[in-house]
Amino acid sequence: MAAFSVLLIITSLAHASPRADETVDQLKARVASTSLPDRPHLCIQIAEKQLNESDKLYAAADVPKAQEFLTDVVAYSELARDYAIQTHKYQKQSEIAVRRMSRKLTAILHTLGHEEQAPVKDAVDRLQRVSDDLLASMFKKAGK
Repeated sequence: MAAFSVLLIITSLAHASPRADETVDQLKARVASTSLPDRPHLCIQIAEKQLNESDKLYAAADVPKAQEFLTDVVAYSELARDYAIQTHKYQKQSEIAVRRMSRKLTAILHTLGHEEQAPVKDAVDRLQRVSDDLLASMFKKAGK
């Protein structure tokens, strides 16, 4: 019985790990074929992975390449917002993730020289709007 339990756990982990290790390109390809309620989560995953890559590139002083990844961070965060608001699913989790990414970008911003800060500031501003939109959608005021 114990051997069967171990085999079951190993089998489930083997099936779970390919999804966890998917590349950004694989995740992007899945967005169109995923059901609408599941798209916000997928878009947030893409944005987070791209932010991690951007952070590494900024640390390595490869600013132009880092900015390319930063574009995806904002674009997929905005897509996550749009899908979350449209489906009323994953709004809270998306807002929390976007706020966390905004804080990380703010930390990155403080490590950059003045001339390299503008795109990061713009990304932080856009992520703040995404967060505000999600909050406004979750906490709509009752009609007067």
